[in-house]
Amino acid sequence: MIRRYLTKSAGPRTSYFAWLLLLLATICPKATAVPSYARQTGLSCNVCHSNPPELTAFGRKFKLNAYTLTDLRPDTSVDAKNLAINRYFPLSAMMVVADTAIHTHTPETQNGSVQFPQIMSMFLAGAFATHMGGQVQATYSHQSDHFTLDNTDLRFADHATLHSKELIYGATLNNSPTMEDLWNSTPSWGYPWVSPTTAPSPIAKPVLLGALAQDVAGLGAYAMWDNHLYASLSAYRSEHVGGSQPVDGTGHPYNIQGVAPYWRAAWQQYWGNNNYLMVGTYGIYLSSTPGGVGGTRDTYMDPAVDFQYERPFSRNLLTVHGTYVHESSKLHATFESGGAAGPDHHLDSIRTDVNYHIRERLRLTAAGFSTTGSNDPILYAPAPVIGSVLGSPQTTGYIAQAGFWAKQNIELSFQYTGYGKFNGSSKNYDGFGRNASANNTAFISLWVSY
Repeated sequence: MIRRYLTKSAGPRTSYFAWLLLLLATICPKATAVPSYARQTGLSCNVCHSNPPELTAFGRKFKLNAYTLTDLRPDTSVDAKNLAINRYFPLSAMMVVADTAIHTHTPETQNGSVQFPQIMSMFLAGAFATHMGGQVQATYSHQSDHFTLDNTDLRFADHATLHSKELIYGATLNNSPTMEDLWNSTPSWGYPWVSPTTAPSPIAKPVLLGALAQDVAGLGAYAMWDNHLYASLSAYRSEHVGGSQPVDGTGHPYNIQGVAPYWRAAWQQYWGNNNYLMVGTYGIYLSSTPGGVGGTRDTYMDPAVDFQYERPFSRNLLTVHGTYVHESSKLHATFESGGAAGPDHHLDSIRTDVNYHIRERLRLTAAGFSTTGSNDPILYAPAPVIGSVLGSPQTTGYIAQAGFWAKQNIELSFQYTGYGKFNGSSKNYDGFGRNASANNTAFISLWVSY
């Protein structure tokens, strides 16, 4: 039985698909402005992005100001202050075509999973009115085979003076904690920006790392003082897109009791030869009833620290991101229902990535990740491919990636993920003979936006 879980894949099958993607990348027509933000502002993509979605200093300020740098043409028939509309309808599209191959295929499945497309998104993104703008994303997923609302952020922003220094302040309405953030070190916009959806995933990660994404609605306020100190505070409620209304929580693992506060504070600084550094903290507290809206609760406290470093070298650019999340949880509801061996747990997640951008055409990335935490033989039970024979969430690994931007809106990328440990062990981690290296993954993608 163990032997049939160790069948090897035909590794080279990705190569002919790579040539197909390279051909597509070279014959795509040149775009004059991408996507709707570029059409709105008249600026090229690399003014706001090192390479999408990494934001430059200008890109961070553009987002801070509610996406409202725009060429407005007021209607002269009415009071201009009451109607100032962007001359371009702020609509964009994005598509990712991908192929994924893992070192050892999962039982009785095909290796080399082509997704055409992996995702396809439509964006309503730009300035909607004076001081107000946003990004509304609807995404088609190959896995689900339907469209759903994706990352969405509506903003209001204005300016004031505090102690003779500029204060930019605003409000955000969004559906994913950390989505409102300005930096690429937090989960919503952190590395990897495109990743495989068909490869095995580790058994555990902190709630803050995307578990609530697109499943909540949050209202928050933020401010940046003197272009150095940033702070924000938001409150989230469960909203369960596609679930029953009013919300009854059935079938959903997280149902927020009251509100879940999310906080963020950061300091950014330039010095010397154009060195830039941001250091910050963020986090969330969540009280939740799994599978319903009443009864015993699970609680999660997820504080985190992060940093972002940037340094130009002539026309090249080095960027480094890192984040550490410590989750303390008391899973009383899960324990009472027999889903855990005890209520008290913790998880620690560390992620770092180093990116070198060569003349806005080539991006080389090296990243590392680690998750450790308390053992639980029920919560992390043995199971083929996805389980843990040790009842452990420990996973360590690395990602190496090269991305070529044929145009500012077209990227061809190759990514390789390797695991040192997976769900607690490097050998026979699931109790059915599978090794951590069996989940090493080659991923090639074509990313086109317009």
